[in-house]
Order: sequence, then C-alpha cells, then structure tokens
Amino acid sequence: MSESTTTRGGLLASLQGLLVTLLAIFQTRLELLVTELEEEKLRLLKVLAWGAVALLLGGMGMLFVAAFITVLFWDEHRLLALGLMAVFFVATCLAAVWRANTHWQVATGLLSATLAELDQDRRALMSLGHPKQQEADAP
Repeated sequence: MSESTTTRGGLLASLQGLLVTLLAIFQTRLELLVTELEEEKLRLLKVLAWGAVALLLGGMGMLFVAAFITVLFWDEHRLLALGLMAVFFVATCLAAVWRANTHWQVATGLLSATLAELDQDRRALMSLGHPKQQEADAP
C-alpha cells in the first residue's frame, strides 16, 4: 500500500469523524431548541389560563358589584352578603391578574440557552486554530 493511499484513507476517516461529530453537535442543539420552545409554550399557556381566570372572576365581581348597587337601598342584611361576595370576587380577580403578570414577567429570553451553547461552540471551534485565543477566553 502506498503512502498516498494511506493518507487518503486517514483523511477520509478523519473527515468522516468530523462530520459525525458535527451532526451530533447539531442534534444536541436542535434538541435543546425544542426543549426551550416547549418550555416557552407552557409558560404562555399558564399566562393565558390565569388571564382567563382573571376575566371570569372579574366579570363575576362586576356582576356582584352591579347587584350590590342595585340592592343598595333594600333591607340591611342582603347588602352585607352581596358586598362580601363582590369583595371576594374582585379580590380573587386581582390575585389572578397578579399571578398572570408574574408568569408573564418570568420570561428569561427566548432560546437563551440554545444561543449560549452555540456561542460556546463557536468559541471552541475558533480556538482550535488559535491556542492563544483559548487561553484568553478561559476564566
């Protein structure tokens, strides 16, 4: 076997290994991307659910406030019951709005972990050709 054949075989195997490694990195990053998208979808669904609860309870609270104002001049005990129900539903509505707002503000940035991993990959690939760059990037 000649030296050029051995070199070609080694080069081909090396390129094949590099391709396998790059595909594995791509698959890992794609899985991370999918995971982050699923987490974002769940967060959005929580916000929508708490928003729906806030709307429902807010509507009920307004209904009781309207009933309270309507009955304001009737007998004394009905006022207390309607007033307490109205306060309960309005307070519950405010709690749901606060909860939905809390979920809305929790967002850490869409795909931030994927972008960070891709940046680390880029730095690692750049440092392969420049050993001094690797020393500069080290903490």
